[in-house]
Amino acid sequence: MTSTTLTAERADLLEALATHRHLLRFTVQGLTDEQARQRTTASELTLGGLIKHVALTEQNWARFVVEGPAAVAPPADPSGYETWADAFRLLPDETLDGVLARYAEVAARTDDLVRTLPDLDASHPLPEAPWFPPGARRSARRVFLHIVAETAQHAGHADILRESLDGQKSMG
Repeated sequence: MTSTTLTAERADLLEALATHRHLLRFTVQGLTDEQARQRTTASELTLGGLIKHVALTEQNWARFVVEGPAAVAPPADPSGYETWADAFRLLPDETLDGVLARYAEVAARTDDLVRTLPDLDASHPLPEAPWFPPGARRSARRVFLHIVAETAQHAGHADILRESLDGQKSMG
């Protein structure tokens, strides 16, 4: 990638990403793999599954910025939906440390894109999916803002799950 000047906008995006990633990672400090797999609410969500999901979502949206709509296209068949559902679970052969390491790799790649992408206005069409408006496009800027929002939302979910698990709170 080429180097660009770190504008205030890019610095703000990087700071927002770092802040919300920290809050999400903070919620799993000191947990065992078994605790990270444990459902603590009526939701199917687990702390390890949330970390894994956020990492995969960020990875796919960063790929969208570079490669286009195929990176975020919905699954094409039932096995694709099974794989998608597994992205919300810490599977028996996975560890919390492993998904956290993967998340760090994904975050570094995204941060590099924020710093070096030549044009934050560059856009791609969104794929056809029930959750995207027909004919819509997303700029790189909008994708990075979406990653911030997704991470912040799931950090809040993780805080509730952690408090339900052992009473620990990220804030307050």
